[in-house]
Amino acid sequence: MKPGFAADLYNEELAPVAPENRTWSWLNMATVWMGMVHNIVAYEAAAGLMALGLSAWECLEVVAVAYAILFVTMWFNARPGTQYGIPFCVLIRAAFGPKGAQIPVVLRGFCAVFWFSVQAYAATQAMDAILSTLSAVWASFITPVLGMPEKRWAAMAIIWALHAWISSHGVHRIKNFELVAGPLVIIVGLVATVWGLRVGHGLGPLFSVPSRLHGVAFLATFALGVTGMIGMWATFAVNIPDLSRFVRSQRDQVIGQAIGLPLTALVFTPMAIITTSATVLLFGRPIWNPTELLLALNQPLVTVIGGATLILATLSVNVVANILPASYDLINLFPRYLDFNRASRLVLALGIFFVPWLWFDHADNIYRMLDIIGGTLGPVTGIMLADYYVVRRQALDVGALYRHGDVYDGQRGWHVPAIITLAVGGAVASAGQLVPALHALGNVSWFAGVLIGFGLYLGLTCDRQKQSVQLR
Repeated sequence: MKPGFAADLYNEELAPVAPENRTWSWLNMATVWMGMVHNIVAYEAAAGLMALGLSAWECLEVVAVAYAILFVTMWFNARPGTQYGIPFCVLIRAAFGPKGAQIPVVLRGFCAVFWFSVQAYAATQAMDAILSTLSAVWASFITPVLGMPEKRWAAMAIIWALHAWISSHGVHRIKNFELVAGPLVIIVGLVATVWGLRVGHGLGPLFSVPSRLHGVAFLATFALGVTGMIGMWATFAVNIPDLSRFVRSQRDQVIGQAIGLPLTALVFTPMAIITTSATVLLFGRPIWNPTELLLALNQPLVTVIGGATLILATLSVNVVANILPASYDLINLFPRYLDFNRASRLVLALGIFFVPWLWFDHADNIYRMLDIIGGTLGPVTGIMLADYYVVRRQALDVGALYRHGDVYDGQRGWHVPAIITLAVGGAVASAGQLVPALHALGNVSWFAGVLIGFGLYLGLTCDRQKQSVQLR
């Protein structure tokens, strides 16, 4: 513990990363993003656009718009992490105060655990498919227990154990794992794409399937798709400093993100769309769940290899995008008692309580939850950008972030403008999911949240802006 730092605000996991320890290059950042972008839920979200009635070309347009917006947001929110070496849960104290910051931290942690459970259950389905293909004995354990067959529970235990092993040595093992997993999944995805092209006899038939939506219905679905795609990463848009704090320069973080996020997405998404388009030709309906597709093909070797790839893809995204940030958030809540290993095991335990097996296999459920998450975290993104770039002018007193009663303390640890902005922005952005008359608002919930968070926070802190002094 450094002298003067509060015990409930500081431990070694939350401390700024020293410049000499920020060793990630653009390649590390790119491969980490590669590992996150090509995951099962991203595949299902892209493929699910077709299930909603969009054509293949329209799906690509949705993805291009969404990931371009995401890249800009990630780029700007990653800068303070690289500049000061601090994680999200520490950076957010500048805007919310040390006590008020616990609100967005808990919200972000909740979302991270939720996504961990979703991704892990998708991998559980793949593991179950592999083992059921290889063993008739395994396939016979179908007695339901709490809404799920016995064999699925056993598959879940295996997936949870794999997550625990990869995350057991912290960020450095995660970085090395992504160097292998990211490119490997892309290679297997290319194999699936070749299969889709063979089924469809080229791109022509696959991309000639027309859109089923027109006019207002098309615009609403397009907006829903863009917001849903962004909502998939809205959680990571706020805590990207958790990764960028390890990157050696701003140049490395922006080049790595440019390669790993929009470029990889524009490569991976056509793979999902081509494969899903092929299922329309082969089975007469879009199969957006990759595990269901593997089983429908009824080829044991394909099921085993494809299922293993899905599991690798899930591990690749889950340890970085969900376990890592959720662990930091838990450490921030209990710095006296938790380190990264203990916190990551707690994340694994909490993930079970989201019971994803009860609601997973429905595209509309996934998009509804994506929009709620995007609308709730949109204001946090807007507040962070406004506070760092306008109010603080990119200058922070890092030591004060670990002390009570200092420049970021607000009113006894609560910065009221941020709390008000979050409440108003979250309520307005999520209203479309709760009030039928405002349904159209739900299609742009993330955008509404960001704009309200940015504008309202600046309006409530205008006096501070006039009095602010750069801290160098």
